[in-house]
Amino acid sequence: MSSLQKKLAAKILKVGLSRIWLDPSKTEDMQKAITKADIRRLIQKGYVKSLPKKLKKTREKKTKRRGPGSKKGSKLAKLTKKRRWISTVRPLRKMLKELKASGQIDSLTYRKLCRLVKGGMFRSRSHLKIYLKQHGLLKKSD
Repeated sequence: MSSLQKKLAAKILKVGLSRIWLDPSKTEDMQKAITKADIRRLIQKGYVKSLPKKLKKTREKKTKRRGPGSKKGSKLAKLTKKRRWISTVRPLRKMLKELKASGQIDSLTYRKLCRLVKGGMFRSRSHLKIYLKQHGLLKKSD
């Protein structure tokens, strides 16, 4: 099928090229049609049609993702690196704030430990507790 006929049909029907359907059994008639009037005749006969619009995905379909039940991989493989970092750092920072508020560590120690947390030194809250006990940074025991 010629692209000229498709272009003319698209202009007449006011749709895009991808929505034009040309009857494959009437290729000879199509090739002879070189004017808009010829294409209009073919449209009236039903040899040239415009296809229906393609449906867009609904907003719900776009936002719907694969749920946790169908995901494969280990617990940590499912999390992004950033999400894993956030879930590690937030509890550590919260714990440091609580220790400072209760007076178990002073502000200098707090600042030092905040920098260590930001640097990724501690794996978990328990790891931080072990570090505090080993270095004698707690003022009073739990």
